[in-house]
Amino acid sequence: MNLLQISCQNEEYLYLRHPQLDIDVGAVRDIYSESAVSVREYETIDDVDIELHINVSFLDEEVASAWKVTRTEPIILRLRFSLSQYLDGPEPTVEVFQPTCKDCFCLGVQLKRILSTFISNQWKHLSNEFLNAQQRKRHSWFKAGGTIKKFRAGLSIFSPITKCSSVPLIQGPGVKTRPAGQELRVTRLMSRSMSCTKRDLHTSSPIGQVCLNMPIYYNDVYMYPLIHCKSIPTLEYGFLVQVMKYSEQRIPTLNDYCVVCDEQHVFQNGSMLKPAVCTRELCVFSFNTLGVMSGAAEDVATGAEVVDLLVAMCRAALESARKSIIFDPYPSVVDPHDPKSLAFNPKKRSYERLQRALDSITSIREITQGPYVEIKKQMDKLDSLAHPLLQWIISSNRSHIVKLPSSRQLKFMHTSHQFLLLSSPPAKEARFRTARKLHGSTFAFHGSHIENWHSILRNGLVNASYTKLQVPHVLPTDFLLYLCAGMGKGQHHMPTKEELVQHYNRVNTVLQCRPTQSRFLQSRNLNCVALCEVITSKDLQKHGNIWVCPISDHVCTRFFFVYEDGQVGDANINTQDVRIQKEILRVIGIYLN
Repeated sequence: MNLLQISCQNEEYLYLRHPQLDIDVGAVRDIYSESAVSVREYETIDDVDIELHINVSFLDEEVASAWKVTRTEPIILRLRFSLSQYLDGPEPTVEVFQPTCKDCFCLGVQLKRILSTFISNQWKHLSNEFLNAQQRKRHSWFKAGGTIKKFRAGLSIFSPITKCSSVPLIQGPGVKTRPAGQELRVTRLMSRSMSCTKRDLHTSSPIGQVCLNMPIYYNDVYMYPLIHCKSIPTLEYGFLVQVMKYSEQRIPTLNDYCVVCDEQHVFQNGSMLKPAVCTRELCVFSFNTLGVMSGAAEDVATGAEVVDLLVAMCRAALESARKSIIFDPYPSVVDPHDPKSLAFNPKKRSYERLQRALDSITSIREITQGPYVEIKKQMDKLDSLAHPLLQWIISSNRSHIVKLPSSRQLKFMHTSHQFLLLSSPPAKEARFRTARKLHGSTFAFHGSHIENWHSILRNGLVNASYTKLQVPHVLPTDFLLYLCAGMGKGQHHMPTKEELVQHYNRVNTVLQCRPTQSRFLQSRNLNCVALCEVITSKDLQKHGNIWVCPISDHVCTRFFFVYEDGQVGDANINTQDVRIQKEILRVIGIYLN
């Protein structure tokens, strides 16, 4: 059959679709759904746009919010092929977007780089004939002799899941049979990739990022075989299905890899919630050029109070006597006058120069009161590094922070500066929820001075006892004990309960005479506390109202509270009080499923 017909009379070209393209499009519809792929042809050029719709509803609401992804919309991968040549034609171009977020879909920039690299590597040995041979090889297994049926269970973990498939449970020593009448229906959601590590299989250390595939029923729990998120899916079902499968593997683990070079992060405390750039200088330069994450203007517009808090934390760490230890990470900022060099370089630290730039950042209150472009010009006049530093402070934050509206605040905390604070990556949050089902959970305060939070938001909340950081998982359930643990900048003097009550009454009596608290922080004398959810397993060490949790996976931050001018809230709060717990659960239920 001629794939190209030419009409000389009208001087128009009519390009016919390559049959392999039809086969691949059909495979997507068979394995996913009719709406999972759309095709757009052009009348006068040999191009075709194939749009693959990736369902991202499997992402948790808080993860989607942190990544600025709309869970109710698919992520669309638009691939432009040659209509008549398909895999024998030029390498396809790639676009990644969501329908309501085409121009500022930051996660799409990272995913586009990943898929462009993947497709480019595959394209080197790909052709229509090669793919056709792969598919003929697969079909040869489905002969009348029923060979495939004998090995179906073993091969199923490597195969895409069809619309209505079900999987028999693997039964062996110690494995329970499926309850009578219960059918384990394997939906496409179950085949979605979810980040986890081999630590989940009780090995000694994590080895690479893996994702979940087909479930196995074991000890009343559905277990999942694991594959690496960068493994190359089979070509047996066509190139388009391969691209979709690879995308599904990569999306849940994007926070584990640098947004520029796609190398796995080597953070001391593991991955965090938000995607980030690594510390390699080439990536820092590319990150500055690409603008992978949202700019400061958007963040100030949508979360000015959060930006205000981030700047305050940065200032507290920089002005600390312990800054050489706790001001981590040190900024990596490209020189606006020399794009090939770093103005702020972790290898050549200058705290004095950094302090001057930080002092030149216009107050967030002023930034919100005028056109952002004009405010930026004023900052540039004061110090050309002020605005780049502000951008770094915003983009380097790897935790998800949202100001709580007054209607959803915890009233018993007696401060208007209340924030939702989530820092756990999807893998840790999944492990936490599994542990919560087994052991239950409760809430406790985490006391750490505000100068430590610049690092905590970027490196995670870890047990650092007996290290130079000295930020252990000490979790008081009594707010008074938090005051002892968290407001002393590492001092070892423990005030008595009477001294704390006297201080609380004296300070708050004065503050009650002041006007209503401002939207923004007014003072540099700040106290802060995190409210954490902690797993109540046998590993939790309880010493009265002071608890110590040695397992990082068993502690997740939920809320963050800031107090000004020595204010310390209500000294009589105890998170184990039924009334307090009920209020916490009410608010947390709004944000977390």
